[in-house]
Amino acid sequence: MKLLVLCMLFFCEATFCFRMASPGTYFSDSHLWVKELYEDVVRIGITDYEQEKLGDVVFVDLTEVGAVFEKDDYLVSFPVLKNVNEVDFYMPVSGTITTINDELEDSTELLNKEPFEGGWLMEIKMSNPSELNSLMTKTAYDQMISDLNE
Repeated sequence: MKLLVLCMLFFCEATFCFRMASPGTYFSDSHLWVKELYEDVVRIGITDYEQEKLGDVVFVDLTEVGAVFEKDDYLVSFPVLKNVNEVDFYMPVSGTITTINDELEDSTELLNKEPFEGGWLMEIKMSNPSELNSLMTKTAYDQMISDLNE
């Protein structure tokens, strides 16, 4: 019993402290993460680094289910408190939106509190799964962030 509690405590602390992306997660240079879910379907969200840089997001207006995008198409803008301007994001892969995270309408704070969990933006059925190869691994993304912070 003590071992189980210890493992659960360690897991919770590691998840909270490091907000780690799970395996099968890729990153765009515009600070979006893309997580493979199943059969060419991915979930997309903003990275922990980007949400910290943005500060509090005050409004999210996501595109509708069924919308079709090509890689690098304009995806969404977020008005944020830290910045007078909106911050734009672009689609990291081509595909059709299958699911929108409706919880963000009433709980935009999820983008800041849970960028890899409850703060995801949408799910996409990819039209060209090979585009994942153009995205970064966690290691490459971390290196890019390190270079930006120098």
